[in-house]
Amino acid sequence: MQSLVVVDLTPVNKTVIAEYSALAAETLKPFSGEFIAKGHIEVLHGESEHPMKAVIAFPDKESAKAWYNSAAYQAIVSLRDSGMHSQFHLV
Repeated sequence: MQSLVVVDLTPVNKTVIAEYSALAAETLKPFSGEFIAKGHIEVLHGESEHPMKAVIAFPDKESAKAWYNSAAYQAIVSLRDSGMHSQFHLV
């Protein structure tokens, strides 16, 4: 079954986020992951801690976890953390 990684984020450095985003997109390819949505959110109900969201689709939960734990992705985590505050969720 398809799985999604949902990222809630607040940008803190737009230059760093742009660099991270380009690198992150490349790390998805070996795991058949792809961004299906990203941008500012419109809250329809309740409150949101972060103003932006990204949704990444994977063929299954194992592929999503393998991507997140891969050496290629882990190598850019410090870049991610300096460019944004975020939460990653696996659905």
